[in-house]
Amino acid sequence: MAWFKRKKENISKDSKKSDIPDGQWAKCEDCGEIVHNKQLEVNWWVCPKCSYHFRIGSDQYISLIFDKGTFKEYDKKMRSGDPLEFSDTKKYTDRVSTTIKKSGMNDAVKTGIGKIDGKKAAFACMDFGFIGGSMGSVVGEKIARIIDAAYEEKIPLIIISQSGGARMMEGAFSLMQMGKTSARLARLADAKLPFISVLTDPTTGGVTASYAMLGDVIIAEPKALIGFAGPRVIKQTIGKDLPEGFQRSEFLLENGFLDFIVNRKQMKEKLSQMIEYLT
Repeated sequence: MAWFKRKKENISKDSKKSDIPDGQWAKCEDCGEIVHNKQLEVNWWVCPKCSYHFRIGSDQYISLIFDKGTFKEYDKKMRSGDPLEFSDTKKYTDRVSTTIKKSGMNDAVKTGIGKIDGKKAAFACMDFGFIGGSMGSVVGEKIARIIDAAYEEKIPLIIISQSGGARMMEGAFSLMQMGKTSARLARLADAKLPFISVLTDPTTGGVTASYAMLGDVIIAEPKALIGFAGPRVIKQTIGKDLPEGFQRSEFLLENGFLDFIVNRKQMKEKLSQMIEYLT
């Protein structure tokens, strides 16, 4: 029986790993294109090949929309309590603390006042990175307060929604925020102060059922998932196949639920135009 011995190993033990660090590339969920993060960042996290809009956080939206150095954040230190002493796979208090450390935010929305092309506006932006952008007591309270600030200063209001819905860990306390924010918006409407609602992927649940769909103008990013219950739940409930593109921005625009679909790169320009027109 003949024996063979490899004279040289296929891979040298001294071979170095790739010089490209991890986390430098992203794959488009729509077309599958591999794009460098720097290219995405310059393009406001929009795929250069198919224009798919990656999810971005509140800090990126603030940089995108407001004139540099003009945005002042409100109620930054407000944090959730634990009124129900809720626990599932972990305690709610532990989940909140972990998310605060990971995200650098104290809850799922940032609010404040800044200038868009020199025009003053009140602003709230939800952030999916904080427990799925869920609406709890802090989210409702901060949004209510920024609506009050818009009312007192007689300036327009912009809310960017990005949420999985109500925060189940706060039960009825979360659901109460729907009525509270809607009542504040009714007062804003009585004062004839404009409210522009911007819907991003995803906007679902109690957020859709309250302030997200109450705008004088409702704008959405392309292909954003927008609805109350998810398509799987609806399909099971009605026992029928859903239309193609159901609950996406384009479907909602076609059926009269939206006023505009706006590419993220044109968002500041469109908001500036709307403020100019409405005021």
